Amino acid sequence: MAHLIEVAFKGNRKDFFLWDQDEPPALNAGVIVDADRGEDLGFVHALGELAEKRNAGTPHGYGAVGTTKKMRRLATDDEVDRAGGLRADDEDARRRAMERVKANDLVMKLSDAEWQWDRKKLTLYFTAERRVDFRTLVRELASMFRTRIELKQIGVRDEAKRLDGIGRCGRQYCSASWLPELRPVNLGVAKDQRLSLNPSQISGACGRLMCCLRYEHEFYVQSRKRFPKEGKVVRTRKGEEKIISNDIFRERVTLRGEDGEFRTILLTEFREEMSGGSAAVQTMVADEEDDRDLVAASDDTFEIEIEVEAPVRVTEMSVTAEMPIHVVETAEPESDADAGAATDTPAGDNRERRPHRRRGRRGGRRNRPGGRAPGDESPDASPDGGEA
Repeated sequence: MAHLIEVAFKGNRKDFFLWDQDEPPALNAGVIVDADRGEDLGFVHALGELAEKRNAGTPHGYGAVGTTKKMRRLATDDEVDRAGGLRADDEDARRRAMERVKANDLVMKLSDAEWQWDRKKLTLYFTAERRVDFRTLVRELASMFRTRIELKQIGVRDEAKRLDGIGRCGRQYCSASWLPELRPVNLGVAKDQRLSLNPSQISGACGRLMCCLRYEHEFYVQSRKRFPKEGKVVRTRKGEEKIISNDIFRERVTLRGEDGEFRTILLTEFREEMSGGSAAVQTMVADEEDDRDLVAASDDTFEIEIEVEAPVRVTEMSVTAEMPIHVVETAEPESDADAGAATDTPAGDNRERRPHRRRGRRGGRRNRPGGRAPGDESPDASPDGGEA
């Protein structure tokens, strides 16, 4: 059975090949592999179970389909030295190609150049903000280098991965050292981690947001679930305090009391104080309820009868133990019609009724000529609207 081998090339470019011999090659050994219309030289990066795992979990892997490319043989010392000298020619090829880019007024940046080991192909990697018509450039480069030319457009993150370097943290780029996949990063992950939203402080060498913001985001989200919400007011053994900040790495909580004093405690101590504070609040509420004269459930009602002197009448009302008691007074009706209107009030209607207003003797309803409204049989009103 053929062995699956991962081979690394220049610029963190990797690919998988099959090794037909019984014994797999040693790690970091130089090998000659199949390439586009020729041969290329690389170095063994992973083999065995690690190669199988990376084949299934990396973007350049083939998954369950597998690869058909084969590794031809181990490279000799002379071939390895020859490949080292070839890398020195890559920079010269990039500079010469860049001159032709400027001559054709193309808006593109040539990031890197890579000769194939047998010099049958030259690959140029470039970045551009928009689509570039480089057909004339390819013809000029083919006549200049007398070989096949391939232009590949890459993103700024892929450019940083290929060129490699040291990040602002003082370590090698994650994309070039171990990060298996370059995923997009948005500003929301920086907000969740309570970081500065200044792009200059959270951007990497490529000018985009740092890759570490993405793969560390899940840790921050899970860790903050164990802490109280910042800005919330809680009751502890020192009274009401406001949560100012949380330190998820040292597991500490910073609080500010009503007197403005700050204090920092461990998360375990905070939970103990919160559990004790809840019991104290429940006890205080129970004592207040015992001292009340009227104790009733929040959904129970009872009637109150109050004796008052005429002409004040008290309507029926329903109150609860949590509601203040109000007496609704209405004026005594002066006629039987008004009394009938008052008694037509549905039982249990607690809305406050306005007293009946009698109409004046002069004039009638608004916008009506004459002084007597229809149906008014009062003898005091004359037909012409004046006094009788």
